[in-house]
Amino acid sequence: MARNRYDVDESLEAPFNFQQFKSLLLYTRPYSKKLGMTFSAMAVASALNLLAPIFLMHAINVMIPQGNVQGLVLMALGYTLIVVIVAFMTAFRMKNMNRIGQSIIHDIRLDMFRHLQRLPFTYFDDRPHGKILVRLVNYVNQVSDLLSNGLVNSLVDLLSLLIIVFYMLLVDPVLTLFALAGLPLLLLGILLLKNAQRKAQQAFSMKNSNLNAYTQESIIGMNVTQVFAREAANRDIYGRLVNEHRKSWMKSIMLNLSMWPFIDTVSNATVALLYVAGAIWLRDRVTGEPISVGAIVAFVGYVWRFWLPVINLANFFNALINSAAYIERIFEFLHEPLVIEDHPEAEDLPRIVGEVRFDQVSFAYEPEKPVLNKVSFTASPGDSIALVGPTGAGKSTVINLLCRFYDIDEGDICIDGHSIKQVRMDSLRTQMGIMLQDPFLFPESVMDNIRYGRLDASDEACVAAAKAVHAHEFIMRLPQGYQTMINDQGSGVSAGERQLISFARVLLADPRILILDEATASIDTQTEKALQRGLDRLMRGRTSFIIAHRLSTIKNASRIMVIAEQNIAESGTHEQLLKQRGHYWQLYNSQFEALLG
Repeated sequence: MARNRYDVDESLEAPFNFQQFKSLLLYTRPYSKKLGMTFSAMAVASALNLLAPIFLMHAINVMIPQGNVQGLVLMALGYTLIVVIVAFMTAFRMKNMNRIGQSIIHDIRLDMFRHLQRLPFTYFDDRPHGKILVRLVNYVNQVSDLLSNGLVNSLVDLLSLLIIVFYMLLVDPVLTLFALAGLPLLLLGILLLKNAQRKAQQAFSMKNSNLNAYTQESIIGMNVTQVFAREAANRDIYGRLVNEHRKSWMKSIMLNLSMWPFIDTVSNATVALLYVAGAIWLRDRVTGEPISVGAIVAFVGYVWRFWLPVINLANFFNALINSAAYIERIFEFLHEPLVIEDHPEAEDLPRIVGEVRFDQVSFAYEPEKPVLNKVSFTASPGDSIALVGPTGAGKSTVINLLCRFYDIDEGDICIDGHSIKQVRMDSLRTQMGIMLQDPFLFPESVMDNIRYGRLDASDEACVAAAKAVHAHEFIMRLPQGYQTMINDQGSGVSAGERQLISFARVLLADPRILILDEATASIDTQTEKALQRGLDRLMRGRTSFIIAHRLSTIKNASRIMVIAEQNIAESGTHEQLLKQRGHYWQLYNSQFEALLG
């Protein structure tokens, strides 16, 4: 798969897949009763509100000619009561729909974050993190109003249209045809614009995603930018992305705005047609007299009321078309295959001793490019296994497969006789402690970072873990000691100090299998010697896997395995491998010569 960069537009399906809109509607299911109550209240309010033109027609045709002041007063009081009821029901609708809409958004956000944490490493390898972030935040925000108001409002508006047409037919069926004359023209305009609108909004969403991706990339890499004086070149790139963003937004907004003058023109033309038809052409079918003034006034009132829900429905349709690109992105994300999932019958991995067995394991990140081919070995409980070899040989791959960050293509991996494919991943990974080459610290206190892998640990246990890895001394020199807040990405402490804090975090979790991936790469020689004593105590009684380029750090390993040519080229202790004068001997001598040179 080609890497999705900040300047690569993501493809979208065309035409819009309404199955995804159905998926969105599924989120309304838990709130169906509240939605039903809200719709019912608004339907009653709409029916009551639409009595006004009939009241007005009766007043003009009957009560005013008769001089019935009492009747007019009662009618006014009745209509005032209707206005009050409609106002209360509208407030009820707004409160309920905003609550329901935000609850649905809440559910979508939680589902997206849960899914995010279960996605395979390959998903994050292939996409800029800014593009992932914009889906979880911006795109969900874009559909928030659609859910908060659009769904029920559109149903109420549709019901209002039916009630209006019913009332108009009661007043005069022929005049109703004139009132609806502009509707086919409006539908034609909507159909002609909808595809262009959706494509324009798709283009805008892609340019917005690209801009967010590059912005995040620039913030993270700002120190590198300044070191290499790349400000001018980056400013040009950002300017190009901003310009594309602006152009796509302008095209999208112009298409959206073009709908309103069209609707306004059609509605005004329809009203004018009604006046002409009522004043000149139409005659009462029984008496031959012109249609009553009250009927025309009522019809004009209904026509304006008719076009208001039409405009609202067109607005909802616009919002739906505009949100289609965002809905696609949201559900494309939610439907992203997990690749690595728990087996339906998977069970919890019991407390392990630490025997690890690779049985004819083969794996490739890309088809036709195998990294490991039929690798087999067994690590007994308490063994310390060092993995060495040239860059890209597959050392980290062995660890990634053991932790089940990727699934193997062939063979099996067992821990204490349990195939890792048959146990739940959380029960597997909670018994592993992983120390990465570039450890990540969260922007929290030092104490919270150490406690991250074991939330119920006491402060004393955290301090004890820090002392064991020789981190206590430098932590106490920080401004607030263990309560010192770590800056974003750990920039407040050195690389070596970040590793020591991370190592305390791993130690506190008390794993049965310990994994050290270049764990001492950023630590100076003096600190490394002190840390090594803590490592020796930490690894005692635990099965350990150590990836190290500095071979001086693994001399005491129980076994050293040289990964080369897609398999284990050599295996043995430090002394045994030096005597073989093979791969390990060459690696060791090349490092020794580099130190001397």
